[in-house]
Amino acid sequence: MAPNGKLEKMLVLAFDTSPEAESGGRAEAKDTFEALINPENYTLEYKVKTSGGQGQGSSGAQIKFEYTLPEELTFEFLFDNTGIIDGKSKPDGIYEDVERFRKMLTGFQGKSHEPYHLKLVWGKLIFKCRAIELSITYKLFNPDGQPIRAVCKVKFKASIEEKKRAAKENKSSPDLTHVRTVKEGDTLPLLCYDIYGDPNYYLSVAKINGLGNFRQLTPGAALIFPPIDKAPKTPS
Repeated sequence: MAPNGKLEKMLVLAFDTSPEAESGGRAEAKDTFEALINPENYTLEYKVKTSGGQGQGSSGAQIKFEYTLPEELTFEFLFDNTGIIDGKSKPDGIYEDVERFRKMLTGFQGKSHEPYHLKLVWGKLIFKCRAIELSITYKLFNPDGQPIRAVCKVKFKASIEEKKRAAKENKSSPDLTHVRTVKEGDTLPLLCYDIYGDPNYYLSVAKINGLGNFRQLTPGAALIFPPIDKAPKTPS
């Protein structure tokens, strides 16, 4: 919950380029999507690439590590125009809403000549990614056959800038102290992701800046982000 008791809705933010997705927030996004209701669950997959070349006639082989694959995150998003959830029924169905969502995730953008770079934002979850799979299941229909409820299952694959990837793989590497001015819509986990490549430093940064409530950031305020080795990571 947000400090005023309002439920935090999951956001999908869309950007033309990867650097924009790294540092941008809601104000900088080219398009945004706010979940009607937050997902009940999500699946986060971690994978590694291995090789095992077993010789002919041998009984086994040692599996050798090659590299770590990008994380994959799967969500289900509900679309509902019955009015039961938000009191806003739409008798014409939900094709328009679902199609807008599809274009935001997988549509070809004329300026960048590729689909948008995406950022999922939900509380402490900050996941910079691309959509790699989208399936749409229509589940409820009005008398004339128009769908009025659908579930969109989306698989996202993590995407990270090379500098951020290097910092994430070597947390002990030298870093600089950063000072950022808070903008409308900023959250401390989102700012930590932008600077460190990981949102889990937010409690340490809140302590260093004397923030009694890390959820209440004042636009225009200046926050200090110390080097990585001086900002202990908060356990996930």
